[in-house]
Amino acid sequence: MIGYVTLGTNDLQRAAAFYDALLAEIGAKRLMDYGRGYSYGESMDKPSLGIVIPYDARPATVGNGVMVALAVDSRATVDRVHRKALELGGTDEGAAGPRGENFYAGYFRDLDGNKLSVFFAG
Repeated sequence: MIGYVTLGTNDLQRAAAFYDALLAEIGAKRLMDYGRGYSYGESMDKPSLGIVIPYDARPATVGNGVMVALAVDSRATVDRVHRKALELGGTDEGAAGPRGENFYAGYFRDLDGNKLSVFFAG
């Protein structure tokens, strides 16, 4: 169920150098560069770790920049789950839609402010 987790950083290049070296120890590599961060893992169909400059442009802290991502089976499921989160009182953090090649996601916060993503890769 868990697709990826992200960790916030205030210095992307410093964090990338750290994680490039650290995660190479376990066979992980950079899988994706999305401008304000990188994802690491074995392949896009397995759980991964991302490092990011927070989307809201505020300083990264423990918590800001952290997100749980839920892997689903289709774009339609992304749309449905994102819509349901908002119906249940969650707040929108990014409408469901394409995010680069072969990646479709929606972002929201739950009732406690925790950030989640629902995504389909493919």
